[in-house]
Amino acid sequence: MTSLSEPYELREGVPSVDDFRRLRTDAGLSDKAPEAVALALPRTWYGVVLHHEGRPIGMGRIIGDGGTAFQIVDICVHPGHQGRGLGKHIMAALTEELERRAPATAYVSLIADGPARFLYEKFGFADTATHDSIGMYRLMGAD
Repeated sequence: MTSLSEPYELREGVPSVDDFRRLRTDAGLSDKAPEAVALALPRTWYGVVLHHEGRPIGMGRIIGDGGTAFQIVDICVHPGHQGRGLGKHIMAALTEELERRAPATAYVSLIADGPARFLYEKFGFADTATHDSIGMYRLMGAD
């Protein structure tokens, strides 16, 4: 895993349900129901939590079937700590684990919001629309 300078530390694992929800909303991402988060976190294929002086201030996870399909999700850093290359450390840790354990034929996807696409491009991700595919989604419970 990539090294960080004090007072930051990147640890393998997932945050608590409360920390997960706080990290997402602090970073401007949508909140998730606590029951849904409690189901999701133990099913993480690989995750990291970024700490500042012992407090979680960022995270990233990989979910998937462990063989053919993976998705990078929940990449976020608290706004007070953004602009310091911390998201790059989170992505580096996740991609290093994919390169170490995922089969060579695995498909890895993510949703890039706004300028985050430039970070993801540095790790080899490309816009699917240029390959005759588009990303699609469905939010359960939405009309």
